Amino acid sequence: MAFYSRFYYIFYLSLLMFLLIRLSSAQLSSDYYEKSCPKAIYTIKDAVTNAVAKEHRMGASLLRLHFHDCFVNGCDGSVLLDDTSDFTGEKTAKPNSNSLRGFDLIDTIKSQVEKLCPGIVSCADIIAIAARDSVAILNEVPLGLVQLGGPSWTVQLGRRDSTTASLSSANSDIPSPLMDLTDLITNFANKGFTAKEMVALAGAHTIGQAQCTTFRERVYNETTIDSSLATSLKSNCPSTGGDDSLSALDAATPAIFDNHYFNNLKKNKGILHSDQQLFSGGSTDSQVTTYGTRPITFAADFAKAIVKMGNLSPLTGTNGQIRTNCRKIN
Repeated sequence: MAFYSRFYYIFYLSLLMFLLIRLSSAQLSSDYYEKSCPKAIYTIKDAVTNAVAKEHRMGASLLRLHFHDCFVNGCDGSVLLDDTSDFTGEKTAKPNSNSLRGFDLIDTIKSQVEKLCPGIVSCADIIAIAARDSVAILNEVPLGLVQLGGPSWTVQLGRRDSTTASLSSANSDIPSPLMDLTDLITNFANKGFTAKEMVALAGAHTIGQAQCTTFRERVYNETTIDSSLATSLKSNCPSTGGDDSLSALDAATPAIFDNHYFNNLKKNKGILHSDQQLFSGGSTDSQVTTYGTRPITFAADFAKAIVKMGNLSPLTGTNGQIRTNCRKIN
């Protein structure tokens, strides 16, 4: 009986979130800046392209920045705000502190766009565009060829920026790398996502790096990890100390956005506990298998899921503001 009560709770919560997302997305449009700031999209793309060319990891950082912004009270640029006397920002939340990156690049982009069109383009939209452009760049394999079926999507625009941030929400709403499958499903359902969409979004871990502190427990105490991978990770992640040491989430193709992440999970080579939970004898095993063998399916599902994520509770109309400086309210 408790199972059915929990099932219906998640079902109706997901339905409510879906309706809210549909309502909010109706106020966004892909051509929002076509007349008011036509060069904005290209300016952002050029800046992201140059930054990722210098450091591939920046692409993953910008994608993660988008996720951490949207999962805390919606895609409103709140993650960029510094602390004030009125509120403590989200940068020092446990999931973000000393790990979330890309703030300086967003500042640079904002400065460039402000010179073109003062007070027009929001910080929230810059994050969303930068995330899309990062994935597009990392779809390219060496020699400049684009891998077959890499994710691509049209960014809906017109978000405005929040005038506050929430440290507590950042600590509670962003999923932990230590979560079990049941908690992960509930966490994503609270934002209106199905388990399938959750698995698709988790595929973002095909790029980027993780700090030792996020996978130390798995490496030293879990049995569902490939022994050779554990040995390799231990060399860079001691049992004590070295918390900030980095290891690639996908050691095979760490700088290419592909579906290799899912094949890693099938071999017990997920670095994070939460990643390996997606292929651990549970309800999401089949979806991991599908994405591991069908890269085009993964790319399409990832694109749909991240567009949906980008539509989480945006501020539109007269709500919020267009910040001049992404780090502080006007």
